[in-house]
Amino acid sequence: MDTIGFVGVGKIGMPISANLIKSGYRVVGYRRGSLAEFEKIGGVPARSPADVGEQADIVFSCLPSDEALEDVVQGPNGLLKAARPGQIVVELGSYPVPVKKRQIAPLAQKGAVFIDGEVSGTPGMVSARKGVIYLAGDAQACKKIEPVVAGFADSCIYFGPFGAASRVKLINNLLVSINIAATAEAMALGLKSGVDVDLMIKAIASGSGGSTQFAIRAPWMAERRFKPLQGTIPGLQHYIEMVGEFADSVGVATPLLYRTAEQFDPFVAMGLADCDGAAMIDVIGSLSREKSQRPAPQGKETNQKGESA
Repeated sequence: MDTIGFVGVGKIGMPISANLIKSGYRVVGYRRGSLAEFEKIGGVPARSPADVGEQADIVFSCLPSDEALEDVVQGPNGLLKAARPGQIVVELGSYPVPVKKRQIAPLAQKGAVFIDGEVSGTPGMVSARKGVIYLAGDAQACKKIEPVVAGFADSCIYFGPFGAASRVKLINNLLVSINIAATAEAMALGLKSGVDVDLMIKAIASGSGGSTQFAIRAPWMAERRFKPLQGTIPGLQHYIEMVGEFADSVGVATPLLYRTAEQFDPFVAMGLADCDGAAMIDVIGSLSREKSQRPAPQGKETNQKGESA
C-alpha cells in the first residue's frame, strides 16, 4: 500500500484524505488541531510535518497562511528536515506566487521538488470527487503525481511553469466572486417578483444564464440555507486582494470585481462571517433600489477600483 502525506488536514485536506483512503492509499496526516476526525476516516496521525515527510515520498499540503506555509516547510519540525532526493511536495493553498516560490530552492537543495498546486471546488465538491486540481512546475514531477490526484479529484490540469496554477486559480476566483454576487442579485429579484422560484432555478441553471455558483447557491438562497458553509465571503475577500495585485502587475482593469467587493464589505458587518456565501442574498436584500444605483458622474473617468481618477 503506497503512503501519501498530507499536512493541513482541514476543510479541503479532510475530504482529499478521505478520498485517497477510499482509493487504497495509506494517508499520513498532520495538523495543529485535533486529528481525531482524521483517525476516524482511517488516517494515520503524525507528530509533525517532518514526521509526515519521513513516511511519504509524495506530500500534499493545504495551509491557511503565508506564515503556516513557511513553518511547515522550513520550520524546526518542517518538511525540509525530512526532505530527500525524489520527494515531491505539492502545496494546494493559495498565496501570492512569490510566497510559494520561496519554498522551491530550500527543498531543491535536498533533492526534493516543490509544486505549485491549487484546488478548484468547494469542500462538498471535493468530497464528491468533483474538484479540479491545477498543477504547475516541474513537468516530470507533476506527471508522476497525476495517478495520485486521480484518487481524489475529477481531473488534473498541468499549466506549465511554476506559478501558472496560482494565476489560473485567481482568475477562477474572480469569476466565483462575481457569480456569487450576481446569483444573489438575481435571486433577490426572483424571490420578490412572485415567480415559481424552483422552476426559475431549474430553468436558469440549465440555460444560458446559469453558472456553477448559481446551480450550487441559488437553491440555498431560496431556502435561506447558509450552514454548513462551503465557502465564505471573507475567504473570497482574501482572493480579491490577490487578484487586484495580479491585475495590477499585468495592467488589466477589473471593474466588475471591485464593484463586487463593495457588495462584500457589508457581509461581516451584518454578522454573516460564519455563514456560507449564499447569505449574500441578505446583503443584496438589505439594499434600497436607490442606493444600489451608483453610476459614475457624466464626464468623469474612473480607475479600476471605481474611484475618480
